[in-house]
Amino acid sequence: MRHRVAHRKLGRTTPHRTALLRNLATALFERERIRTTLPKAKELRPFAEKLITLAKREDGRLHARRQAARQLQDPIIVQKLFDTIGARFASRPGGYTRILRLGTRHGDGAEMAYLELVGYEYKPAGKTDKAARKDAPKDEKKEAAPKAEKKAEAKKSGARKGEAKKSEAKKSEGKKPARKKASEAKAG
Repeated sequence: MRHRVAHRKLGRTTPHRTALLRNLATALFERERIRTTLPKAKELRPFAEKLITLAKREDGRLHARRQAARQLQDPIIVQKLFDTIGARFASRPGGYTRILRLGTRHGDGAEMAYLELVGYEYKPAGKTDKAARKDAPKDEKKEAAPKAEKKAEAKKSGARKGEAKKSEAKKSEGKKPARKKASEAKAG
């Protein structure tokens, strides 16, 4: 019976597990959304929420900042945690993170999940406004012609470079026998 046994071991030794949680928490506060396995996400959630609660403190902020710095070990992330993330959740009484299940990973069948801060808005890199999308194909066509010209020039210069290499090789072939004679003179 597992009475009073709190955390998952995640198949790691204690120092490895604490380092893993610290690195995952640093990545979470840096990007505000990370993709990891479900058991790691469930273990990270209380660890990260305690750090956010430290960042919400109004009195005694220096000690709280030092306690968070002990776990995160990146001063830029500690500053972001206290300045932006702590301020964002100042009025929220808990529940700062959300776990979104993604299904299984192809390689080993492990359940994957997103762990994100509440209020995180997903901004895909490829999507833009509709007006920008309409203008983009015209610009791509205009840029395609100069790129094709550059490729053609590169092929021509490549051929020239190849001819230069062949002529250098012919010159060096004439020098090789002279080197052999010099080495034979040293040996003899």
